[in-house]
Amino acid sequence: MALRVLSSFVENDLITEIPASRKKRRIILKWLVQKFELERRYSEQELNQIIKPIHIDTATLRRELVGYNMMQRDNSIYQRVPESDWRMDSNY
Repeated sequence: MALRVLSSFVENDLITEIPASRKKRRIILKWLVQKFELERRYSEQELNQIIKPIHIDTATLRRELVGYNMMQRDNSIYQRVPESDWRMDSNY
């Protein structure tokens, strides 16, 4: 299913649309979060610089990455969270 979702919503390394379905959105976010290093801290501006070429709506994608606990935010500093600590439920 993941490959089918990615092929439906990602084209040429660009997110063409943010899926409405939480299950599909999680797959897209899982793909996106791999663009960030685990141990590195990112300012909001750095995060936006990485996300914006992939999709224009940086605010929604940042919020979703934090909502699914794929990234943590503290004082506008973001850090990728290990996959074992991600929220599994879709109702954050």
